[in-house]
Amino acid sequence: MNSGNEPTLTTGSYSDDFVRAIDVHTLLPQQEPFVMIGRLDHFDMTMVKTSTHVSPDNIFVEDGLMSASGIVENIAQTCAARIGFINKYILKKGISIGYIGAVRNFSITRLPRVGELLNTEVVIKEEIFGMVLASATVAVNDEIIAHTEIKIAIKE
Repeated sequence: MNSGNEPTLTTGSYSDDFVRAIDVHTLLPQQEPFVMIGRLDHFDMTMVKTSTHVSPDNIFVEDGLMSASGIVENIAQTCAARIGFINKYILKKGISIGYIGAVRNFSITRLPRVGELLNTEVVIKEEIFGMVLASATVAVNDEIIAHTEIKIAIKE
């Protein structure tokens, strides 16, 4: 019996409360200390949103700032959380491994500081034969600090 919060194939809707309650570690192939997202905030088949606080012990933080590489990894793991959600809750299978195939038009206006909350949004532009092309933005509050296009290859 569906409580109304659980995902269903027929409705295609997933409440944000249901999504936020998921432990992201169950969706990702990465484990600590390499997890770069804190929470899945929204899921649908064409868009996913995550959030994470920049912590001082993050492996991509130096001198109080997260590096550009950390931002790219945050975006890639947001994509991975989407794939993990599809696998676990829709296809009922295990986690898939994905690889960054390309990062294009990466633009960053500033590096995020320790303590700031990153809000990452990935919009799927195309998905075919195990390849996902997406656009991504990373914001702190309402300030967009980075955007890019990313291509992810999924190993089945």
